[in-house]
Amino acid sequence: MTIAEVSKKYDLTADTLRYYERIGLIPHVTRNSSGNRAYTEEDCRWVHFIKCMRSAGLSIEVLIEYVSLFQQGNDTIDARKELLLEQRRQIADKIEELSNTLKYLDTKIEGYEERLLKFEENLKKA
Repeated sequence: MTIAEVSKKYDLTADTLRYYERIGLIPHVTRNSSGNRAYTEEDCRWVHFIKCMRSAGLSIEVLIEYVSLFQQGNDTIDARKELLLEQRRQIADKIEELSNTLKYLDTKIEGYEERLLKFEENLKKA
């Protein structure tokens, strides 16, 4: 796939894809005979993984570490798994925090709705 096709498929700019490649998040994108990037299915799996992890809040630094460990081979499987487990724990904590905030907001909104209903009832009586 061309960079334009990958950009469209994953809703990322071509500049972002080039950046990810430059910093090593997309390992070894091949070039065609004209020198243009030719993304393989493997490259696209990396793009999908990176986009998913970024949307979940993982930092570029963590992803660079993960890709670096991946490139070192099977001896790093435990380290990669632990890195992902730690990120999962952080995301679960964030979800719990956001859930608590949502409940708090719901309570605040209900309070406003109750006040609004009372205000409207008083208007009808007047």
